[in-house]
Amino acid sequence: MTNYLEVKNLSKSFDSFQLHNISFTLPKGYIMGLIGPNGSGKTTTIKLILNMLGRNGGEIKIMGLDNIADEQKAKAELGVVFDTNYFSDDWQVTQVEKSISVFYPNWKSERFAEMLRKFHIAPTKKVKELSKGMQMKLMLACAFSYDAKLLILDEPTSGLDPVSRDELLQILSEYIEDGEHSVLFSTHITGDLERAADYITYISYGELFFSGSKDEFVDLFRIVKGGTEELSADLKEKAVGVRTFPTGFEALVKTEDTVAFSSLSIEPATIDEIVVFTSKKGDDYE
Repeated sequence: MTNYLEVKNLSKSFDSFQLHNISFTLPKGYIMGLIGPNGSGKTTTIKLILNMLGRNGGEIKIMGLDNIADEQKAKAELGVVFDTNYFSDDWQVTQVEKSISVFYPNWKSERFAEMLRKFHIAPTKKVKELSKGMQMKLMLACAFSYDAKLLILDEPTSGLDPVSRDELLQILSEYIEDGEHSVLFSTHITGDLERAADYITYISYGELFFSGSKDEFVDLFRIVKGGTEELSADLKEKAVGVRTFPTGFEALVKTEDTVAFSSLSIEPATIDEIVVFTSKKGDDYE
């Protein structure tokens, strides 16, 4: 299987934060969600991949190329969309194309025009006149117009309304349909992952918690529920996290450990529940 992105033992140290030995691979033709609590290292990881920060250790390959040794070749295959617009607010959409296209010899103006029609973006509009969702689509239109093989998106659905989020996820799903493109996107909206992601990489406070298929991730844990009197010492010991209520409790437990609690209610865990229980640091959880 061809990998479009390979990250091995990636590390970065700051005064107040450290990213330790992050490793994952994104195969050709798939979507990977990069998740974790705020401040966990998602954006740092993306900036390291894009060579916007210097790494303290590790290796990165984009399309099989080292992103430093073959930076120009790697960038030609790469599309990047951040959660904030990076075009001049006063540019018209036509000026955006004029400014961006010079960097890509394989730029296709007809493709850009097609994407503008698809996204309902008027060429004469100024960037500042577009909503956040439309600005996101404009950045995607640019990436699609030089046929970027790998899209890297940092919180692309943050702040979007449900309709715009749905449209964006549909666009990403269509983008990988031919099996020749891949997407890495960071998000804290786990419902997006349940709909669109094939793989998940979960970073928790600078440490790699999991990287693999979405199905494997959600199969790791179950939610165990019961009354207050059923919260035994054994269950507390085996639980990853416990949330108590006046009338009962719910606990995140490894799937392999649920056999001992078969008399209680056991349900599949959502991605959101797994992230909340494994990363929560506060008085609400035991």
